[in-house]
Amino acid sequence: MQSKLEEIKIKALENIGKAKSLEDLDELRIKYLSKKGELSLIMQGLRDVPLDLKPLIGKVANEVKGAIENAFLLKKEQLNDAVLFEMLASDNLDINLPGIKFNHGTIHPLNQVVEDIEDLFLGLGYQIKEGPEVESDLYNFEMMNMDKDHPARAMQDSFYITNDLLLRTHTSPVQARSMLEAKGKPIKIICPGKTYRRDSDDATHSHQFMQIEGLVVDKNITFAVFKNTLLQLIRHLFGEEREIRLRPSYFPFTEPSVEVDVVYYNKDGKKGYIEVCGAGMVHPNVLSMGGYDPKKFSGFAFGIGVERIAILKYGIENIRNFYLNDLRFLKQFRGK
Repeated sequence: MQSKLEEIKIKALENIGKAKSLEDLDELRIKYLSKKGELSLIMQGLRDVPLDLKPLIGKVANEVKGAIENAFLLKKEQLNDAVLFEMLASDNLDINLPGIKFNHGTIHPLNQVVEDIEDLFLGLGYQIKEGPEVESDLYNFEMMNMDKDHPARAMQDSFYITNDLLLRTHTSPVQARSMLEAKGKPIKIICPGKTYRRDSDDATHSHQFMQIEGLVVDKNITFAVFKNTLLQLIRHLFGEEREIRLRPSYFPFTEPSVEVDVVYYNKDGKKGYIEVCGAGMVHPNVLSMGGYDPKKFSGFAFGIGVERIAILKYGIENIRNFYLNDLRFLKQFRGK
């Protein structure tokens, strides 16, 4: 049997070397390595070999099979290469011709603003948090210090789904969820996302808009720390020399509360201000509901409208342009 195995090996390697095509090679594979091939038929006779010779014959059989299989793989690779070279030789492709130009998309201007602000705050040690757009009344209002009959709810005309579910009117619910998740530990987060209010759509208002809210809760957070953060944000967006003005305001979830205005100059050189952000020190009630002791912890929160920032940065005249999917408009922001 050992001599028969060696004989098959010699013939198989010789025939494989002479194969001219992949079809010829496949026929040889069937002849030698298939279940009914010559090598398999000889292996069936292994049961008649004396018991003391079986290990030796089995080893030889495996070596023969391995040699034939390796020869098949090498020959197949050679034949595949030959087919490829033949195709290339007969192909009239001119590699000097210019390629096909593919149109690349660009990042939406609102997402450009979001990513820019995310980069700033990630560098300042903040985390980015997201949450559901369909929210419960608990997270959207009550944990923001607005109970069922609070008059501040009238400031946000909402899309209710049920008596307890609504489309979130701000990204503040993400702050509430993050505070509970932190379980009394310090946090520094920003919360970007879509929000919804029943506004009549016009050049400056939309029923859907984007916000980025920020929240810092820790020990010894002062108003000075809060103001410095706002300055960093505004100067990052509008330039190092940009001034801001803080005006007293009211929000149920912060106390004291401020409106943040950015300085701009009219064509006649007169100085003016435009509001870009609402902010303030976190209200003690909000801290308590979030799992913090307001006697030990303090913090600040802010919220900016992404559309408002994009309008100021890029000189957009109508907020509706952001949502019309007009390629003529969107192409202007390639590479910004």
